Amino acid sequence: MLDISSLSVSFGGLRALDDVGFCVKDGEIFTIIGPNGAGKTTIFNLISRIYDPQSGQIRFNGKEITRIAPHRIAEMGIARTFQNIELFETASVLNNLLLARHAHRRTHFIEEIFFTPKARRQEIEMRKAVELIIDFLDLAHYRDTRIAELPYGVRKVVELGRALAAEPRMLLLDEPSSGLNVEETQDMAFWIKDIRSELGITVLIIEHDMKLVTAVSDKVLALNDGRVIAEGEPTEIQEHPEVLHSYLGR
Repeated sequence: MLDISSLSVSFGGLRALDDVGFCVKDGEIFTIIGPNGAGKTTIFNLISRIYDPQSGQIRFNGKEITRIAPHRIAEMGIARTFQNIELFETASVLNNLLLARHAHRRTHFIEEIFFTPKARRQEIEMRKAVELIIDFLDLAHYRDTRIAELPYGVRKVVELGRALAAEPRMLLLDEPSSGLNVEETQDMAFWIKDIRSELGITVLIIEHDMKLVTAVSDKVLALNDGRVIAEGEPTEIQEHPEVLHSYLGR
């Protein structure tokens, strides 16, 4: 589903990624690990088209997306979350999720102003789709609550829900367990597995919590200083000497 080859990018004199390549199969849970500054989030920003690579190629579902406009990424079936939660704090959970439906809008501005029958039908479809996500993530209790009034752990789930509301084929999760306690991290692991098994969505993750990585991942890619140092199954990566060196030193 995702094929990245020879990806390189620099910021000033810093080489953030150096000839990085990997493939993610349809239906796979694929995790990227590495110490801070390894280049993990840079990969997500390149896939999301926030950054332009200096060299290399990104192909999604057989189509090259290396230079397409950023606003087309959601339309093509890629959604993401952020390490620092990016929700509209004064809006409700329901409205935050509805925002993610913009990629599926089929009406024009004038039709929405006058709320034509076509616009009404679309509104009903959008709300039904969002209510399914609210049920899936057990957010019914919070559906009309403003984001600013929610605890941090629930906000993380809402951001996950907003990404799912876009109906992606691939979901990018940037440190989904960041800031969560042990119980919330276990719940997040269940959500990730269910997203793949019940919704059929391919998942690409950046994560530091190796317990979560081991619990959910089919394959793990390890980065250090912008380079790939290892790729394989979770247990194999945990025992890899270069991975141990990058995390623990000699």
